[in-house]
This record gives sequence, C-alpha cells and structure tokens, in this order.
Amino acid sequence: MPSDTPRRSIDKLSVVVFSGHFDKVHYALTLAAAAVATDTPATLFFTMGALRALQAPGADGQAAWRSLALSDGDGDGGTRDDDFEARGVATLEELLAATTEMGARFLVCEMGLRALGLEAGALRDDIAIESVGAVTFLNDASKHGTVLFV
Repeated sequence: MPSDTPRRSIDKLSVVVFSGHFDKVHYALTLAAAAVATDTPATLFFTMGALRALQAPGADGQAAWRSLALSDGDGDGGTRDDDFEARGVATLEELLAATTEMGARFLVCEMGLRALGLEAGALRDDIAIESVGAVTFLNDASKHGTVLFV
C-alpha cells in the first residue's frame, strides 16, 4: 500500500571533498545543497587539494577557488564559474551560501591542512568551518547514510 509520506532513502549525506578541481568541488556542493534542501543533513569534509576552495580571498579580494583547475584541464574555476552564471547555473559562491544557510556542516581535515602547509586561519571566515580529524568525520557519518568521495 503506497504511503502519502515521501520516503528518503538515506538519513544523512557525508562527502569527502578531496579533489582540488573546481568542477568536482562545485558538484560536491551541489549534492550537499540538494541534500539539505530536502531535509537530509549533509556534512562536507574538505581535505588535500579541495582545501584550496575554502581558502580566504587573496590580497586582491579574489576568491582562492577561482584559480582551481578543471578536471579536464580545459581552463580554470573562475572562467567556468562565470560561464555557469551566464547559463543560470548556481555559482560556487551561491552554493557555498546556500549550503551554509541551510545548515550543512563544513569540516576541514587537520592532516590535509598540515600536508599543504596551511593554517586554519588561512580559511574563509564567512563559513563556520571546523578543523577536525578523520575520526571525527567518520563518527559524524550515519550508518544509514551515504558517504561519497569526490
């Protein structure tokens, strides 16, 4: 007998954002935004090259993620993001704002920060970012949820 109540297939989305490629970071944020928009909690765990997407803007005010390469090697994040905006696709800044406003949890890997020689203070201050270890991320994941590696 069908139910009138929509059924969710997972109770939480946990994403390891590892790749430092703009298009992969963009899509990880897209998935997290979709999850929280449908009342599914989401946690993003940024590490290694993906940490560059959360770096504070440079002295020129330019967002650090704009210089991220594309996975196909054809351009950079800034150019692709400008193209997305022109086509009505959510920009990386829009996705960051949406996931933050809707309550997605942003974690950064302490080991990844050390591996890249970054301090937690080098990250954006407009997003609540927690610097944690992999154990914290795994403990945050749900046994009835989904863990993705991007």
